[in-house]
Amino acid sequence: MHEHTEDQAMDALTPQIDLRREFEDSGVAEVLRELDRELVGLVPVKTRIRETAALLLVDKARRDLGLTQETPTLHMSFTGNPGTGKTTVALRMANLLHRLGYIRKGHLVSVTRDDLVGQYIGHTAPKTKEILKKAMGGVLFIDEAYYLFRPENERDYGSEAIEILLQVMENQRDDLVVIVAGYGDRMEKFYQSNPGFRSRIAHHIDFPDYTDDELLQISELLLAQQHYHLDEGARRALTEYIAIRRTQPHFANARSLRNALDRARLRQANRLFESADGPMSAETLSTIAEPDIRKSRIFAAEGMKR
Repeated sequence: MHEHTEDQAMDALTPQIDLRREFEDSGVAEVLRELDRELVGLVPVKTRIRETAALLLVDKARRDLGLTQETPTLHMSFTGNPGTGKTTVALRMANLLHRLGYIRKGHLVSVTRDDLVGQYIGHTAPKTKEILKKAMGGVLFIDEAYYLFRPENERDYGSEAIEILLQVMENQRDDLVVIVAGYGDRMEKFYQSNPGFRSRIAHHIDFPDYTDDELLQISELLLAQQHYHLDEGARRALTEYIAIRRTQPHFANARSLRNALDRARLRQANRLFESADGPMSAETLSTIAEPDIRKSRIFAAEGMKR
């Protein structure tokens, strides 16, 4: 009995951390809720982000209690097709890392090869270093990172940018997180050609394509953000549009749908203008009708196939 009381007294004197309270107080819970609100589907991605957040929360608690001093490797790889939410998740990840104290500013600098690689000798190093300077204290997001490496061109300067990036990823990992992104198969070849990148990246997250139902849900959310909605005919037409468009070249998931909806709004505006013969209600001005979807050249091309 005496020993039990002594253990309790020792526990009371030992510094302790309430992980659940830290989770709420740090704002990480709100970041994850935002991710749920902003992104339809992507359950495996959201699960990995939650797991990563839990890992970092525990690591932060261990650092606060003096159990470790080393900054974990936070560089990441996002693989998947275009339009699957990689940039949005990178933004939220920057916010999450900032709230947990892993980066000073929490901003995201998004770049491609053209932002890093120069056209002539002596041009690449200053370009890459300028981008790194802007990204310090935050997250550098490199989309289609495999384009940095072009072995077929002997005079290509991408390898110089890679060399500088790898040095910074290793030596300044407590002040910069790099996220590389692109198609899964191309990223795999990129890692095979550049083992230094693979060894510095701790977290690999694969982004699946959206289902047809998820793309329809995304479309309705995008329209609702601009105070538009589909009537029943338009909803049926858009369901057909998604099924056809998915089978065509250069399909980019939510990005393709966003472009399709912009064109539908253009057709709606022209339809209303041409038929205008008096005042129109907010309902009329906010409704995307079936013809606004059906007049897409996607349907015309499909009809010609038949």
